[in-house]
Amino acid sequence: MDSSQLPPSLSNTDNRRFLWFPGAAPMGMGMNQDDEGGINLGQVVGTLRRRLPVIVGVTTVVTSAALLKALTSTPTYQSGFEILTKPVTVENQVISSVPQTLSNKEQETPEKGLDQTKLKLLKSPKLLAPILKELKTTYPDMTYDTLFSSLIVTPIPNSEILAVSFQDTNPEKVKKVLELVEKAYLKYSLEERLADVYQGIEFVEAQLPQLQKRVEVVQDRLQTFRQQYNLIDPESTSKQLADQTSTIGQQRLEAQVKLNEARALYSDLSSQRAQTDEESAASSALRNNSRYQSLLNQILEVESQVAKESSLFYPSSPNVQVLKDQEGNLLPLLRREGQRVQAEVASQIRELEARNQILAQAEAVLNQRIKQLSVISRQYTDIQQELKIATDNLNQFLTKREALRIDAGQRKTPWQILTPVGDPIPSSANVKRSGLLGVILGLLLGVGVALLLDKLSNVLHTPEEIKDASKLPILGVIPFNPELPAQEELNSVEKLTLFAQETFVQQLRQKLGFETGSKSELYGASVFLEAFRSLYTNILLLNPDTPLGSFVISSASPGEGKSTVAIYLAHAAAALGKTVLLVDTDLRRPQVHDRLGVMNTYGLSNLISSELDFEQVIQRSPLESNLLVLTAGQIPPDATRMISSNKMQSLMEQFHSHFDLVIYDTPPLLGLADAKLLAAKTDGLALVVGLDKTKSSALTQALEGLKLSSVPVLGAIANGSKEYTSNLHDSYHRYYITPADSQPVPDSQPMDETVTVSGLRSPEK
Repeated sequence: MDSSQLPPSLSNTDNRRFLWFPGAAPMGMGMNQDDEGGINLGQVVGTLRRRLPVIVGVTTVVTSAALLKALTSTPTYQSGFEILTKPVTVENQVISSVPQTLSNKEQETPEKGLDQTKLKLLKSPKLLAPILKELKTTYPDMTYDTLFSSLIVTPIPNSEILAVSFQDTNPEKVKKVLELVEKAYLKYSLEERLADVYQGIEFVEAQLPQLQKRVEVVQDRLQTFRQQYNLIDPESTSKQLADQTSTIGQQRLEAQVKLNEARALYSDLSSQRAQTDEESAASSALRNNSRYQSLLNQILEVESQVAKESSLFYPSSPNVQVLKDQEGNLLPLLRREGQRVQAEVASQIRELEARNQILAQAEAVLNQRIKQLSVISRQYTDIQQELKIATDNLNQFLTKREALRIDAGQRKTPWQILTPVGDPIPSSANVKRSGLLGVILGLLLGVGVALLLDKLSNVLHTPEEIKDASKLPILGVIPFNPELPAQEELNSVEKLTLFAQETFVQQLRQKLGFETGSKSELYGASVFLEAFRSLYTNILLLNPDTPLGSFVISSASPGEGKSTVAIYLAHAAAALGKTVLLVDTDLRRPQVHDRLGVMNTYGLSNLISSELDFEQVIQRSPLESNLLVLTAGQIPPDATRMISSNKMQSLMEQFHSHFDLVIYDTPPLLGLADAKLLAAKTDGLALVVGLDKTKSSALTQALEGLKLSSVPVLGAIANGSKEYTSNLHDSYHRYYITPADSQPVPDSQPMDETVTVSGLRSPEK
């Protein structure tokens, strides 16, 4: 059904329904985007509260059974002992004693306690089988499973202590078992220690040949290395080479100085020999030569004599000639002597050059040896370090072997008994423990049963569940009214007897909750009535611009309170000044006339099947002057045919034109088409959902039918909320009631006992 086919009052309201309710969405718009999956904790808590008797009952039964079993069972005796253990084995100590190993580093911060492997070993058949064999001689019925399950071995945290306990119905058996276990554990610790010692000895002896061979190999390498490079200690050799290098350097420096001096002297001689013999005598080399100086002195003396004789004789005189000849003979000798001295200086230069070259070569050889020695020294140091490590390891293993041999000769048990086995005592905590376990198990089982029952019942209990199941806005929540079941219907005899009486209206108002004795009681009852005023206000505000002119009230299945909701909602609208017509369209099981105390002689079925005017059939409610009631009338053979007739459609148009609001109370949706046929011709359908009555599957099926029929759904009305009742009643009581409020409230309006329809709005209106 599109928007053009809807009545004008709803043609533009689909997208404005309950926008003030979080998550509210019009029919057909799908799920709210804010809805998320997962467990709804509030629903779980609500389920547990509703099923609290089930939980309490299951818990009580389970706890009683556990206590009964604990009280009627044979008493259990328990005893135990504590034993001090050593978690580090000797074999691990052997490996960890070697420096710089991982085991050594781990032992620097040892962890206390036994590992799970050792704990399982203490309860393994290897230890328990001999104990069981000895126990069978006294207790033939003893089995390994019994011994294993009753023997408890618990390590005390952050310590090396084991707590061993055993329980059984026979106290003598408890003590006997613990004594045998104590001996077995001490024996096991000794055997384990000795086994570790022997394993350590075997390990050491297996490693010694390899260590000895390694030391020998390193020593042979060191010997070969020394022979190869002809050295004993690289450090002393390096010192010798340094001293030799220093000496040769000093000698080379001295030779270089002498060479420079000789070269300077030779150069001086070469320049002096180019001059006269007398001038050449100034050279230091010639000046220091005795032969040269002697020849030079003789020549000078001869020259002196020649000068002397020349002053007495002529140059050609024999005396002068003899002296000149003598001088001529001495001059060649002087030249040869100068040549000889120069030759000696040249020879000295060659010697110094040769010495300088030899010293340079020797210095280069020493430098080369020093460079080679640095490499050799590094190799020598590596071999020495390797030899030291191998020797230290060998010495450590030799020392450890001797220590292990000493340990092997000892027979003292490493484990010690801290607390001996005491006398078995009965377990007083058995009853308490059974009771506690029964309570815990009962609670868990009760919660599970409660959740299962709630899941199997598939009943909606809260407005939130209705909203989640239907994806409809909640128009209102009607509180649970415990007085409604007490409002018995008036039979025909009572109606005829009381109708003419003035007390009828008073009794009817009290039955329906519209009048009470005091102001306190009045406001207490108003909690229920105020919910309908809030419901009508919400429906009225669905579209403030175009108020609803007519709508249908129905439910998914019978018994959900749709007729009650229709009656009280009509009264709430009439009390607010609206002219309201309540039409009972349930032509199969009409209830409105019985609830309101009006006659059902003529009604809707009579209007459809005859030519009566509706003003002749409708009746005024005895409770509200603005409320007019059209009962169902006589039950027809085919109700659906009447509802779908053209006459019915014509009547609905007349109702809509004469009244401010028309409310149709229809049959349930499931299995019947009446509500759908009527809702399609009105402004929409309000779906009543009875809390703790309606199943989710029924609600879903009804909504699917409405969706296929394109019926506009205004929203859902949650009926019978007990939580809403208590909360709202407390709020009203705190707000309205004061100690002085104790006067009765008089009736606000006198009851018009006539059944005319005066006061209807005109068709033009």
